Amino acid sequence: MMMKYLLLLCFPLTVHAAGEGAWQASRAGMTLNYRGEAASSLPLSATGPVTGKMTLVAWRYELIGPTPAGLQTRLCSSVRCVELDGQSGTTRAFSSLSAGESLRFIWQVPGGGRLVPALKIRRYEVITNYR
Repeated sequence: MMMKYLLLLCFPLTVHAAGEGAWQASRAGMTLNYRGEAASSLPLSATGPVTGKMTLVAWRYELIGPTPAGLQTRLCSSVRCVELDGQSGTTRAFSSLSAGESLRFIWQVPGGGRLVPALKIRRYEVITNYR
């Protein structure tokens, strides 16, 4: 059922992008063990060359276990970061950037000491529309 919901959520984005262009990238997760440290994902980028400027970026990440209190998540290019307000959504904050620019997530939990349980990210992904 969750997969159906995700497909329905993304369908309008891919239909809108069909005349312009879109790329999607995803990776398996990672773990953050300590408060006060930022964990950066591996870069997400198009699998081939793309031209144009980003228009709309959709993001999604999936956690294993509870969300730690105070979790801060950002989606970043090489020149700009955007604070994310949930585990999925869209942003136009990268609109002036090249469609070939890679994106990465950065997760951080304020404070100090070990996270118990650790923050485990199962999967993260972006869909980048461009023209």
